Amino acid sequence: MSVHENIQPSLASGRLIGFAACLTTVLFWGGNTIVTKAAAGEISPTSVSFYRWSIALIIVLPIFGPAAWRERRNCIRCWKQLLTLSALSMVIYQGLAYKAAETTSAVNMGVMLALMPLFSSILAAALMSQPLTRSSVAGGIISLIGLIFLTSKGHPLILIQNGLHLGDGLMLIAVLSNALFGVLVKRWNLPISVKAQIFCQIVCATVMLLPLFLAGPISPITATNIPMILYAAILASLLAPMLWMFGIHQLGPFRSSLFINLVPIVVALLAWKLLGERLEAYHLIGGAVALAGVGVGLRSKH
Repeated sequence: MSVHENIQPSLASGRLIGFAACLTTVLFWGGNTIVTKAAAGEISPTSVSFYRWSIALIIVLPIFGPAAWRERRNCIRCWKQLLTLSALSMVIYQGLAYKAAETTSAVNMGVMLALMPLFSSILAAALMSQPLTRSSVAGGIISLIGLIFLTSKGHPLILIQNGLHLGDGLMLIAVLSNALFGVLVKRWNLPISVKAQIFCQIVCATVMLLPLFLAGPISPITATNIPMILYAAILASLLAPMLWMFGIHQLGPFRSSLFINLVPIVVALLAWKLLGERLEAYHLIGGAVALAGVGVGLRSKH
């Protein structure tokens, strides 16, 4: 048996695991959107952001802390990269998304989020010399069309009628931040294990969020909001980033970012199942087109 034949199954299984990691991340993010809606009147954005990463840090300290200590020399050597990755994904992206929701509509936020695969493809071309392929561009555009139809509830002109808000600009920066995170994770390929990277990034995020938390308004932890905080801390803040980083390493920044287009679909299904909201025709049509775009984009050789 040739070396080529030995490598192919391992590459195929790696991609399959990468697909599973990205899909699981999307499920966690979709669930977090539902939790965020439920938490809107229960806890302030700065408080939930700080609590979620503080609790995540407490959880990972005995599990990932030893790995970070063993790799402390590489961690110290790469502290600038780790701080940058933490700021882009854990602080800027999620913090601005919370803030954007105060001044823009969910429709506009959904469309901005749908731009992430195209942003990832453009950034990868600029920073990693990866050419823009027809399938990558086509997949991003098709998914964007589907998501515009879905998030506008079948009436795309609503985007023009509602106009633009400050939140639109904030969400655009947030999406660019997360897209850049994905590209840099792949480009830098730090000589540090995923466990140590996650630990160091959570430490950085907690430290960066502390001043914002102290600036208030500070919401106390209550019996009502603790389940929401724990979901955000364990599934959305700990497991999701770990799976997402693994997916990026296996699939590349562009192909992994395509899975983000599935988040609005997951949210619609969860809202239907958990909140009793109705599934409309635009959910099915827009979701199907978005899925088709993901399929086209996954054919890219990125």
